[in-house]
Amino acid sequence: MQYSFRLAELLGHIPDPRKRPGTIKAIVEYTGLDRHQVAALLKNEVKYIPIKALSRLCDYLIEHGHAEAASLPGSLFAVEPENFWELLARRQRVEFCLGVRRDVEADNPEVSFVVASDSVLLGELLNGVTTLGGSARHRKSGLSDGSPAAQMPHPDHLKQTLVWSPGQAADKKVLERAKAAYKTFNESQSDKALIGLGSTKSNPVVEIMMAEAFNCDPFVSQDHVASPQDRSVPFFLRYRDKDPHFGSCLAGLELSKGQSSKDAGIWYEDESGKWQLAKGGTNREDCAFLFYLHRESQGRLEMVMGGFSGRATRLLARTLAGQAEEFWPPTVTSQGIQCGGFVIKFGFSAPERGGRVDILDGDLSATTRIARIGEKAIVRCLERSRPESPPPPEEES
Repeated sequence: MQYSFRLAELLGHIPDPRKRPGTIKAIVEYTGLDRHQVAALLKNEVKYIPIKALSRLCDYLIEHGHAEAASLPGSLFAVEPENFWELLARRQRVEFCLGVRRDVEADNPEVSFVVASDSVLLGELLNGVTTLGGSARHRKSGLSDGSPAAQMPHPDHLKQTLVWSPGQAADKKVLERAKAAYKTFNESQSDKALIGLGSTKSNPVVEIMMAEAFNCDPFVSQDHVASPQDRSVPFFLRYRDKDPHFGSCLAGLELSKGQSSKDAGIWYEDESGKWQLAKGGTNREDCAFLFYLHRESQGRLEMVMGGFSGRATRLLARTLAGQAEEFWPPTVTSQGIQCGGFVIKFGFSAPERGGRVDILDGDLSATTRIARIGEKAIVRCLERSRPESPPPPEEES
């Protein structure tokens, strides 16, 4: 069992030098600790901490109203997850965000719905979070009810948030609703997770989450970049020609100026630095994606997942039920973050009967291969700043 240090979470500290919070300077002046040590503590990058330093940090937290004495030093430490489902289950608050579509022909304008495939995926996520993917009963076997090991992690609060899918309301209303949902998550204080279900085609919050993760502008096309490596996000959803073509930082019609992409599906950069295509929505192939960014020092997890088609989304739910262990360990673990990026490829031995898909079929069958997005690609994109922004000032420390 390993522990993470949650000083940043208790302080509500976001390590963004553009915001110049002065957190490090304030702690150094109060505690007398070295600024490099404080910076490492905020990033959860220290292997040990002296008792005296821990005591001074507790004094600082109490005096500045960040924690009560009775909760310290325990609230500074949290158990690190050891598998994919624990990553979610150890959060105090888990929020699921889904896109909503409207029946424009209905007499009642209040009539709206979540697509069936997203509901299937949500159900599998709820099952996995609450049962640790079905393993909770095995982990409790042979343990006394009062032992710490017998107490399985479980979120204290589950929340569902609905936003308009693009094209289902006025663009301004769609954007306002999505921004408000993400802002509410940002402002919540507890150890938290936000899971965006669906691609940018159906859930605008997914677009905002990816733009925030990779320091780029949401809803702005990057089809014009010179090469695929210049894209802000290390994977790319190539729209089908019949899809609505909304501006997006992770979707579009061209991988770059220098590399055309005629086939619909999900492009991703592999370990060798080459861009590969997982074809989507054909009779023989389909695909899905899953990405998460866990800032362990802040107690903050953001995860997005979805299929290229409704069929792929249902197959993604099936993959979570039986192969969730393949989404762990994270692709990147450094500087206080855990980040995983995956493209799931589905293959079919024969076309669907009559070329049609049974949308009520809950027992789809396909070969499944999970590819990891390259570690170097993810790190490069995470470290890249907005090209149009001036260099950020150094943080006060």
